[in-house]
Amino acid sequence: MATSRDDFGIAIRSALLQSGAKQKFSLFVLIIASALVFALDNLELKPIKALRSVINDGVYRLSAISSSPISFASASKSFLSNHFNIYRENEELKKKIELLEKDRFDTLYLQTENNQLQEVLELDKTTSYSTVGAKIMLDKNSPYLNSVVINKGSNVGIKLGMPVLNKGNLVGRIVEVNYISSRILLLNDLNSKIPAVISPSGEQAILSGIGQKNPTLEYLPDGFQNVDDLTVYTSGKDGVLFPGISIGKIIRDEDDESEEGRIRVKLFSDPTQVLYVNVVLDKSNDEEAK
Repeated sequence: MATSRDDFGIAIRSALLQSGAKQKFSLFVLIIASALVFALDNLELKPIKALRSVINDGVYRLSAISSSPISFASASKSFLSNHFNIYRENEELKKKIELLEKDRFDTLYLQTENNQLQEVLELDKTTSYSTVGAKIMLDKNSPYLNSVVINKGSNVGIKLGMPVLNKGNLVGRIVEVNYISSRILLLNDLNSKIPAVISPSGEQAILSGIGQKNPTLEYLPDGFQNVDDLTVYTSGKDGVLFPGISIGKIIRDEDDESEEGRIRVKLFSDPTQVLYVNVVLDKSNDEEAK
């Protein structure tokens, strides 16, 4: 055992002798410091624990600070990537919402058109006339002239002078016929003149358009009394329009100071709100049999 220690001492002295004085001192100090740290680490002294804690905290803080640029770069990359992904998803969702809104509006419009077409088809089944349904495709209205163009013509049997209905009420008559289109002169047009009969009193008159919403009754008999619930129908005296087609209710134009107020007719079907119509081709077989 003593021989071993002697050999160890000899080896150290030999190493010290082979190096310079400064290296000898440094190596010796390092050995002493290592032994001292090892010894102090095994001692359960509070100052030593506090010192070790401070040293560990410093090492951990330095490690965190030294690795923060890498963590920051990684976090920034992840943040930007997520941001652009969210932005792209948001744009896609906006487009989908726009498409859904458009589809919803288109569906609502188609439902409205379908309801109006159902009314036209129902009138074809229930009316006492033989009719053909048509859609208004061009509005040629002006301040005083009011006519519309429909998408049916002589190809389905439409002829000049035929009455045009909306929800069973008269809105005008055919004044121009082409092969796949026709023009309707509306009741409020300046050129519109329709022979009419007033129910229940039976007075005859002419329904004249004046370029405004409500046409007037002209050539009424002297002493005509305007009372409530007077309905205007076609009289058929012109030999073109069928008699008994409903037109509207009589109202008095109190705002018109000329001629002590004109007798106007509030139409059952407003020509400005019509999209689908029924053109009367002829009376039905049942009506003719009567």
